[in-house]
Amino acid sequence: MIKTISYMYKNANDLTKFIEDQALYEYPNIFIQLFANSADKEVVGAIQKCLRAELPLAHILGCTATAAIQNGRTVQEQISINFTVFERTELHSSLFLFNDYDVNEMGKKLAEMLTSFDTRALILFSTNHCEELSAVLNRFYHENPDVIVAGGVAVGDQICPEGFVFYGDKQSNHGIVAVSLNNPDLQMETFVNFKLQEIGKSFTITKASGNIIYAVDKKKPLQIIQRYLGKAFIEDIETLKEEFLFMLDTKGNKKGMRISKILESGAIEMNHPLAEGDKLVFAYADLPAIVDKSVREMKALRKRNVEAIFTYNCFSRRRILHGFADEELRILHLHAPTNGFFANGEIAYADGGPELIGQSFTYLALAENKVHRNRKNIAMDYAISDSLKTVAALTHLMKASQDDIKDLNAHLRISEQYYRSLFDNNADIVYSTDLSGNFTSVNPSFEKMFGYKEEELLGKSALKYISRDDIPRVRLHFFRAIKGKEQYYNIEINSKSGEKNLFHIKNIPITINGECVGIYGIGRNITEQKKIEDRIVQLAYFDQDTGLPNRIKFTEKLNETLQRAKKKKRHIAVLAIDLDRFKMINDSLGHDAGDEILKEISERIQDAIPSGAYLGRFSGDKFNLFLSKNVNMEEIIKVAKMILRKVTDPIHFSEKEFYITASIGISLFPNDGKDEITLLKNADIAMNRSKYPGGNRITLYSKKMNEEAFKRLELESYLRKALQKHEFFLCYQPLIDLKTGKLYGSEALIRWNHPVLGLVPPGDFIPLAEEAGLIEEIGSWVLKTACKQNKQWQNLGMEGLTVSVNVSANQFQQTKFVKEVKRALADAHLEPKYLTLELTESTMLRNIDHSIEVMKSLQKLGVRVSIDDFGTGYSSLSYLKDLPINTLKIDRSFINNLSLETTDIAIVKAIITMGYGLAVKVVAEGVETEEQIKLLKDLNCHYAQGFYLHQPLTAVDFEKMLLAKSIS
Repeated sequence: MIKTISYMYKNANDLTKFIEDQALYEYPNIFIQLFANSADKEVVGAIQKCLRAELPLAHILGCTATAAIQNGRTVQEQISINFTVFERTELHSSLFLFNDYDVNEMGKKLAEMLTSFDTRALILFSTNHCEELSAVLNRFYHENPDVIVAGGVAVGDQICPEGFVFYGDKQSNHGIVAVSLNNPDLQMETFVNFKLQEIGKSFTITKASGNIIYAVDKKKPLQIIQRYLGKAFIEDIETLKEEFLFMLDTKGNKKGMRISKILESGAIEMNHPLAEGDKLVFAYADLPAIVDKSVREMKALRKRNVEAIFTYNCFSRRRILHGFADEELRILHLHAPTNGFFANGEIAYADGGPELIGQSFTYLALAENKVHRNRKNIAMDYAISDSLKTVAALTHLMKASQDDIKDLNAHLRISEQYYRSLFDNNADIVYSTDLSGNFTSVNPSFEKMFGYKEEELLGKSALKYISRDDIPRVRLHFFRAIKGKEQYYNIEINSKSGEKNLFHIKNIPITINGECVGIYGIGRNITEQKKIEDRIVQLAYFDQDTGLPNRIKFTEKLNETLQRAKKKKRHIAVLAIDLDRFKMINDSLGHDAGDEILKEISERIQDAIPSGAYLGRFSGDKFNLFLSKNVNMEEIIKVAKMILRKVTDPIHFSEKEFYITASIGISLFPNDGKDEITLLKNADIAMNRSKYPGGNRITLYSKKMNEEAFKRLELESYLRKALQKHEFFLCYQPLIDLKTGKLYGSEALIRWNHPVLGLVPPGDFIPLAEEAGLIEEIGSWVLKTACKQNKQWQNLGMEGLTVSVNVSANQFQQTKFVKEVKRALADAHLEPKYLTLELTESTMLRNIDHSIEVMKSLQKLGVRVSIDDFGTGYSSLSYLKDLPINTLKIDRSFINNLSLETTDIAIVKAIITMGYGLAVKVVAEGVETEEQIKLLKDLNCHYAQGFYLHQPLTAVDFEKMLLAKSIS
């Protein structure tokens, strides 16, 4: 059986007398609890010596306290001594100093020295070293998980904030005293009533070390406390800090804690260590829940076997609950003698282990006697006071408000998560600035794109990261956005590493309560898109070989320039530039080489033109140019001549030298046309006119040219149908052997008899047929017709008669040309030796290697090859020795002025001599006089033809002549 006796200290003599009267010296297992104010420390020391002397076997433990509990009553400002006598329970006790052990070793030592297999409970008092005490309790629980722990933390003051613990005749402000209750049959009941409700928003600890918090939500803790609890709390911190607690949330684990003190720096020291990232929220006693739990516990206690109750409570809780805390003690004492003290932190067995708790009501109920006494009439029937109802209503209001805030915060968190998802997960760069243009946030894509961390950018001007030239434009968009108008623009921005990218930026205002507080910027990297767009534009509007504007781009630009010129009444000159005989370059060197040479020519033209001129390439070897500045005739001709000079400079390619000329046509706005189509057409007409005499000329457009161009178009239209309508026929000009004077053959000459136009001169339609691509078909018809006609004449008795056929350059360069000759001969049944094909020098030299191969094939076939118009070409005569030819035909220009008084006789003589040297026959064409015949005979020329001998004859007339043998 357990016996408990309480005593209020008066003096040493009275204490000695009390011990003798109660006969306490007769009991071997006495547990003495001594509670006193820190100011009575010296008196307590005397009491300890007295108790030690009178009861040497007793276990004397205690600590400083604001108030003690005796027989269910609160005793303040007095020294309280409680004697508990155990009949069958053995006690072990000791003092442990924090300086002697580390916390793990101390907890282990506590278990080793005080507990054994039959230990049921441990009562412990500690100085105010909460961090160390919590660690000691954890280690002790690890060593003895089945031992119940109860007790409290000593209360300190300004002189000794840690308080004191008492053991035997010793005192310490840095230690623990404990007593173990060892009795396997000891019956125990534990109870803890601790319920806090969180109030308001949570705060994040952003800077902390140990027990000290330096920053909460990046602000000084003092600012937070003053805002939410007011100045009164700070002024009366020592009284109120026990009432207003914090709930600490460390990764989901919650723990109540209080402020120990406020530091001068604005930081706060707590009674428990914490770390950066932990959450704090204000907490207050949940009064309705606390009252309800206590009432139920008091009703249930009457059914339990209880002989003594030790209770360790929070004094601030007594102040919060007003009279209810005293009523708890009174009812508790009705069940069994109740003793203890109001602590600075209560130790209770909760959630399966010992914990250091604050603002709680705890007790340890003990019984040695197995006989249960049912106290039927003891129950707690407590009517909550009006003041407590007011506090309860107030806390309920705070709780409801907190729930509303939680709901609001939940919605805000969801909204924030939506926003953060849009902000953080956006592949585009997103940033915000204040009204001064300083960064206030950037998203991860921004950091990744530019290589800057957010902390490097916050508070800095966005203008620092763009080109100085772009600042005025960006400022303009920024201020327009602030005024509420969305802005869109493109800008190049350098990354931290110097990489440049093009962004499409959208600026929108950030509006709070109708007022703009900054702007958001959203940027998309369009560098690759811009490259693709530029490439598309390049493909659509620019020539791929030279990079010059193409026909579409040039025409658009000319149209724009014309519109401005019409408004300002200015002149414009349009030039069409075409390279002469450039096809010869492509055919002889290949198109790749031709493209390279075209690039060089385009660069030369660009070097020749003034600023304000616009050059384009239309197709092939044709360029167009317009001048819009200083447009006067003198300047136009000057530019055109400069272009011709630049173009005619020698071109060196593959270690060879080439010469190219150009033909230029010019039209003027507004005289020659008032729109781009007309001006381009008329410049083209003038350019074609420049080509007629051989090119390398400048021609100004005139109306007469336009008329001729229309006539030319009409002629081309007729020409395309002439072959189908059988409008072509051949004439044959006799060829005379000058030595014998006999006819040996004829040259087939095509003629066109149009039903409306009449006879069209060959000089008009042959070049047109070449340009229109009709010459091959016409040439093939001439070849077949001439072969058949010649065979017919041979059948009439002129067996050795030959026929000469002119071959165009296009026809000769065709790969199928030799087959076409074979077919014509076969169809006519004409022997190849009676066919002579006449080629101009330029035709053969266009692609010399190919030409030689074709001529060799023709000669192998038996066909003769003649060079027509010899002496007018541009090629070197050295080629002649390599050409497989049979005949040289002297151009009529040398025969026309042939006389002893002219230099032409020397040229003709040289050609004839060269013919003999090369073993080829020489033919003189265009013989008009008897004198020319006599001179040619003197020079030993082989053959001749011309009007003096005979004009070209139709097939019918030629046949009559043959039959009549009219030529001698």
